[in-house]
Amino acid sequence: MSTSDRLYSALMTRSPDAEQEMPADVRRHIAPNGLRLVLAGALQSSGDQTVNASTVLPWLFAALGVPPALTGVLVPIRESGSMLPQAVLTPLILRVRHRRWVFVTGALVQAGAVAVMAATAALGAGLAAGLVIVAALAVFALGRCLCSISSKDVQGRTIPKGERGQINGLSTTAAGFVAITLGLAIRLLGGQDLASGQLAWLLAAGAVLWVAVAIVYSSVREPAAEVPEPGPEQETSRTAGTWFTEAVTLLRQDAAFRHFVLVRSLLLVSSLSPPFVVALSLRSGAGSLAGLGGFLVASGLAALIGGRLFGRLADRSSGRLMSIGAGVASALIIATVVVVALPGFDGDGRAGELLFIGVYFALTLTHTGVRVGRKTYVVDMAEGDLRTTYVAVSNSAMGIILLLVGAISSLLAIVQIAWALLLLAAMGLIGVIAGARLPDVSRG
Repeated sequence: MSTSDRLYSALMTRSPDAEQEMPADVRRHIAPNGLRLVLAGALQSSGDQTVNASTVLPWLFAALGVPPALTGVLVPIRESGSMLPQAVLTPLILRVRHRRWVFVTGALVQAGAVAVMAATAALGAGLAAGLVIVAALAVFALGRCLCSISSKDVQGRTIPKGERGQINGLSTTAAGFVAITLGLAIRLLGGQDLASGQLAWLLAAGAVLWVAVAIVYSSVREPAAEVPEPGPEQETSRTAGTWFTEAVTLLRQDAAFRHFVLVRSLLLVSSLSPPFVVALSLRSGAGSLAGLGGFLVASGLAALIGGRLFGRLADRSSGRLMSIGAGVASALIIATVVVVALPGFDGDGRAGELLFIGVYFALTLTHTGVRVGRKTYVVDMAEGDLRTTYVAVSNSAMGIILLLVGAISSLLAIVQIAWALLLLAAMGLIGVIAGARLPDVSRG
């Protein structure tokens, strides 16, 4: 047994029957490919921490004196920008025989975008700096779009069922160590008073991480995809409008896929609620622990604990993991809103501070489970180019849904933050019910 096989077997609970179903040329490289995917995923998740649109970039905007109005567009651009173009780009990607090169291209695009942010943080200030960073974030999101489409296809053709969730989980766990270290370092460097120059170095490190991601991913041994040679008529007819029509048709005709997209939409509770919890803590007077470092440490701990645990659970039943995560997140939100509304609640005291950090940690932990489960489910529910199409169409649909839900919850938050949280909690509870009807695809 080779060194990579021994290491891979030590890290993973392997699925011998599923491995035997893979082509012979793929079976030979399962262990080295798995280790490369874990490393690339860990580097990618670590890079995400350095350019986090919910924590790092808002702090940078404050340090640069960027008008607060621009801060509100960071998360929508980061999330929707990486999802909306996927259905349009998929016909082009399906023509590429080795999809790892699409991922490598996306990683290099992200590295360049983060490098621009780092230079702007070091040299810029005010509105102009904010506009440049927002533009760079849009380019970053496009690079992430390419990575998102291609990564699940590469994983599906190189790693068997029963091991894919663990790949995602191990990557998340490794990134958790990085987030904890980063958060503690930031708190030691000054916490909420962190200067833009220090954040510029942080972003520069993120750019280097993305270059490393591209290098590692380029070494994955991926079987060539079947790419039919299109005729002249096909070349001209596969326009963006045609692809959009096909995407809508897929959602209408494929009941199982439509159900997955619906459930995924209802599970936004764990991803959209943490920023509102932060805002609620500041509104309640709890701010001393709510610094950039504190949130990164909480996020890192959640990834550290949840990555390994949820990776194994996702391989057993990814659909059930998604539903349970949404239910727990909804219960946490409802309990928090009730506690904060109590007449004797002291948000400015030590107990109040610990409450908000604890809730943020718990929500991030549940979101780790929901995210790992969702990624594993969509990889397991289809094969070949259909998997790539599922990923692209579901992400494009989610980009639109995210903008709509984000806009509604933001409007509610202007009136009362608690109302926005309760809306998300209600969606999550409905998602639990809808998720119970998802077919089990984890073990084929």
